[in-house]
Amino acid sequence: MANKLKVATTSLAGCFGCHMSFLDLDERLLALIEVAEFDRSPLTDIEHCHPCDIGLIEGGVCNSENVHVLREFRKNCKILVAVGACAINGGLPALRNHIPLEECLLEAYRDGIGVENPQIPNDPELPLLLDKVRPIHEVVKVDYFLPGCPPSADVFWAFLTALLDGREPSLPYDLVHYD
Repeated sequence: MANKLKVATTSLAGCFGCHMSFLDLDERLLALIEVAEFDRSPLTDIEHCHPCDIGLIEGGVCNSENVHVLREFRKNCKILVAVGACAINGGLPALRNHIPLEECLLEAYRDGIGVENPQIPNDPELPLLLDKVRPIHEVVKVDYFLPGCPPSADVFWAFLTALLDGREPSLPYDLVHYD
């Protein structure tokens, strides 16, 4: 295990679709674990990231907890990879950026159709929402970007095998076109 590269993953504000796509590597995961050791990931159920070589992170930054998780994850990852549209540009969660936060909260918790017992949650256990959903590169340095919503398993495979082989990743057009 000592000579294996350590890989970790985490998710912020998003749908977890990038992780599901990563798991679509299917039997290729078995080949991957021959050369990589997984730290925090859906494969291990480890909650806190330890020092690792490659960190894959999906989701945008929408609250104070996301900021904390992202900064801690960055500290522990030699190479940080923004995975998917939410991490790269805020994705679907960033659609709220065009509406003031207070209006979003009022619509969701007080004035929305079917709202019973209208009240905006106010509990110290809940992370504070940011005024806007941010892409992760606005908070920490990102080394690589894997585009897609989500990136396909083939994109993950091409990218990770290049890094694990010590090559600079280069994704061919057929893996990243969307037409």
